[in-house]
Amino acid sequence: MKFTKTLAAAAATVLLGTSAMHAAELRLSHQFSESDLRHKVAQMVADEVAAADVDLDIKIFPTQSLFKAREQYKPLARGQVDMIVFPLAYAGGLRNPYNLTLMPGLVKNHDHAARLNDSEFMDEIESILNEDDVMTLVHGYLAGGFAGTEECITAPDDVQGKQTRAAGKAFEQMLAGAGASIASMSSAEIYNAMQTGVLDAANTSSSSFVSYRIYEQVACFTPAGEYALWFMYQPMLMNKSTFEGLTEEQQQALLDASAKAEAYYLEEAKAQDTNAREVFAENGVEIAEMTEEEFNAWQEIAKETAYKAFLEGSPDGQRLLDLALSVE
Repeated sequence: MKFTKTLAAAAATVLLGTSAMHAAELRLSHQFSESDLRHKVAQMVADEVAAADVDLDIKIFPTQSLFKAREQYKPLARGQVDMIVFPLAYAGGLRNPYNLTLMPGLVKNHDHAARLNDSEFMDEIESILNEDDVMTLVHGYLAGGFAGTEECITAPDDVQGKQTRAAGKAFEQMLAGAGASIASMSSAEIYNAMQTGVLDAANTSSSSFVSYRIYEQVACFTPAGEYALWFMYQPMLMNKSTFEGLTEEQQQALLDASAKAEAYYLEEAKAQDTNAREVFAENGVEIAEMTEEEFNAWQEIAKETAYKAFLEGSPDGQRLLDLALSVE
C-alpha cells in the first residue's frame, strides 16, 4: 500500500510539472500610454487569452517602460521580449522594405489598408519578418491628415512656399518636391511652432491632431477620409520561436484573440479620423476634403521623390513597390 501511494505521489508530481511547463507568461512592450488605441488592442489580446484559460498570461509594459520606442525590434528578434506593438517603419534602417509601410500614396483609406494587409505585398513583408524570427499577430494602420494655419491643404500647390512639418522622411521628400520648406519636429512641437509663426502647415496622425489641440492654431483641417496620404502600419508582432514553443491550445487562443483585436483596431482607427473631423469642426475650423485627382497628383510627386529615394536603397524594392501599388 505504501509503495502504491509513493507511485501515485510521483505520478502527481510529474503531471504537475508538465502543467507548469505549459504555463507561460509573455512580455509585451510598446511606447504608448494606456489611453491609446494601440494599448487597448494589446489589452484586448491579453484579456481574450486570459479568458481562454490556457495557462497563458500576457504582461504589458506600456510607455517605453521596457525598451525605447525605436529600439524594440532587435530585442523582439532576439527573444529578449515576446511581443511588441510597433510602427514597423521604425525598423526601416534595418530592413529597407519596411519603409514602404510609411510611404505617401500607397494607402488611400482604411478599407484599402485592410486589403493591403491581406495582399501578396504583406505576405512579402511577413517573409522578411520571419527571417528575423518575427511574425505578425495583429495588422493595423493608423491615418492622418493636413492642417494649415491660414489655408486648406489638399493639393500639392497648396504647400508651395509654406513652412511644413511632415510625419516621416518619405513625406518630407514628397512635400519638398511639391515646393514646401520642411521643418522637422515631433508632433508635440507643432502647436508652439504654429503659435509662434514658425510653421504654416503640418501633417500628422488624427490622434495627434486632437491630443495636441492643433485645432486652436489652424484655419483649415483636411482629415483622413475617402482619400488620405498619411497611413502608418503599426502591427502587433511576436517572436516566432516563442509562439512555436507554446502549446497548440495557447497558439490558437493567441490567434483567436488577435483576429478579434484586428477587427477592433480597424473600426477604432476609422473612429479616430471621424473624431478628429468632429473636434476640429466643433472648434470652428474649416474642414476640407482631398479628392481622387488631388491624391493622384500627390502620388505622382511621391513617385519622383520618396519612391525614387526608397528604390536607391533596395535591390528588390521595385517588385515590392509594384506589389503594393497593384492593390486596388
